[in-house]
Amino acid sequence: MNNFAVKDGRLRRSTLVALALGVVAVMLLSLMLGRYTLSWSDIYNSFWYRIYGMSFGEPIDSIVFNLRLPRILLAALAGAALACSGAAFQSLFGNPLATPDTLGVTAGASVGAVLGILWNLPLIGMQLMSLVAGIGTIFLTIMITKSKKGVGIVMLILSGVIVGALANAVISILKYVADPNEKLPQITYWLMGSLAGANLRSLAIGTPFILLGIITILVLRWRLNILALGDDEARAAGMNVRLVRGMVIVAATLTTASVVSMCGQVGWVGLLIPHCARMICGNNNRFVVPISLLLGAMFLVLIDTLARSVSEAEIPISVLTALVGAPFFIYLLRKTGGGWS
Repeated sequence: MNNFAVKDGRLRRSTLVALALGVVAVMLLSLMLGRYTLSWSDIYNSFWYRIYGMSFGEPIDSIVFNLRLPRILLAALAGAALACSGAAFQSLFGNPLATPDTLGVTAGASVGAVLGILWNLPLIGMQLMSLVAGIGTIFLTIMITKSKKGVGIVMLILSGVIVGALANAVISILKYVADPNEKLPQITYWLMGSLAGANLRSLAIGTPFILLGIITILVLRWRLNILALGDDEARAAGMNVRLVRGMVIVAATLTTASVVSMCGQVGWVGLLIPHCARMICGNNNRFVVPISLLLGAMFLVLIDTLARSVSEAEIPISVLTALVGAPFFIYLLRKTGGGWS
């Protein structure tokens, strides 16, 4: 199953090139598709004119650079970040059902965004508040589990479940007291995930945190293989288990909280995509993490294209990721028999 992607213990360069080209092709296709269809020549000319500081003409310039390009970039970035975080957490916790929200980050970031909506903050303010709340949530989770013996994996997961449940309860209370005519629909729609509000300013705020988290996980991906052997074996290999585990958790938290702050809750990507990557290259995290990045970017760009193209009213992203992800995950379960390692 993995021979076509891995050879002599190394990932084939052709595999990465093919996936990278696939991401570019999907992004170009997404630029062309929508309720206003553009041709390849329209896309080419609009970029060519923009390089020389000129305008190709309306409405094509506005569609390409103001509407579609920012949300395509956000979709690719968010998909890569969630898939990368999911792969890291599944390996770190030794749990095939681990997701970027395992430690309650998504729910915590959502609390910040809902408060921003209730307080009529601008998009940038809501994004910053969501990011701060998400990061604060992970520190609360760690503080609950911290003891003289350090932070145990099982206690960390259980604490994340509890903190996530509390955050969801707070969200329910905020929805209950929200204006049912104006604020409640806005909150409900945001929680289902959407990239409609993407713009270059919001990308400028969230992208550095996402890139920092992704780069950290990429650098540490080979250490995830050692952590998977157990704490005793990792310490015997000379690894500072607490430091590496903390760095991976913080990196995944930064990426997840940043994604939620920009486009709301997006489910299934962090759960499904790492399993697809393992079908291609096996369980070696040196290969799983970069392949998850590319597959995640490709998947979410396709989902966003469907969300804004298949009907007059835009479909929330989480609805489509569930409709696509759940049947495919059932297929994976039947194909692998529930096996993971």
